[in-house]
Amino acid sequence: MKCPNGHDSQATDYCDVCGAAMPTGGAAAGSPGDTVAVPVLDPDAAAPASDSTPSAPSGQECPNCGTANAADALFCEACGYDFTTGTMPRKGEHASTPDAAPGNVSPPLDDTWVAELWIDPQWYAEQSSPDPLPSAGPPTVVPLRNTSLLIGRESKSRDIHPDVDCGADNGVSRRHAQLTTDGTRWWVEDLGSSNGTFVAGAVDPLPKKPIDVGVKHEVGADDRIYVGSWTRLVIRKAAPGEVV
Repeated sequence: MKCPNGHDSQATDYCDVCGAAMPTGGAAAGSPGDTVAVPVLDPDAAAPASDSTPSAPSGQECPNCGTANAADALFCEACGYDFTTGTMPRKGEHASTPDAAPGNVSPPLDDTWVAELWIDPQWYAEQSSPDPLPSAGPPTVVPLRNTSLLIGRESKSRDIHPDVDCGADNGVSRRHAQLTTDGTRWWVEDLGSSNGTFVAGAVDPLPKKPIDVGVKHEVGADDRIYVGSWTRLVIRKAAPGEVV
């Protein structure tokens, strides 16, 4: 029996030489003597992908609200879910300790610590910021009452309420860095901020290289933490009667 491509085939469904479909009734379609080209079927070829096949998701989906986030995101941009610890540090029940940012559920500290927020003209001079430098003066003293605290800037629309709010310094990201402590030692971790987090000793020159993103960097006694366009932070124990 002849297949449409002129091969002798013992099979009647597909040519056993080239794999072409055999014509009904044993004759090729078309005029007598014409050879009809039929695509060869490759039994090992993969079937074409269906348009309905879902593509692989990019990034990571928040298990709390289902929002798609970047693959390297540490917090969900929609609800604040912490991908590292699996907790909701910025939402939920309010902390029982006074002055704690809404949603800080980390354990309270036995001793009271504070962060001094300074406006640093020398740091500002190195940043090429388009924003005018505020008047420098005494530091703002922020109580640190929990073992994990967010450094950043408040955003009511995104429900971001930092424990250490850097206010008008637009060089500070909304979720800029995280402070953690075991009650004695302190660490700072950059959360992928736009302008980086820098650490230097009290008598060291201004730092030139930011700390690595996502890696906890220990902050020694009297060390300076530099963020944004002009903000310098110093962590210390609260003086007697300084914090009520």
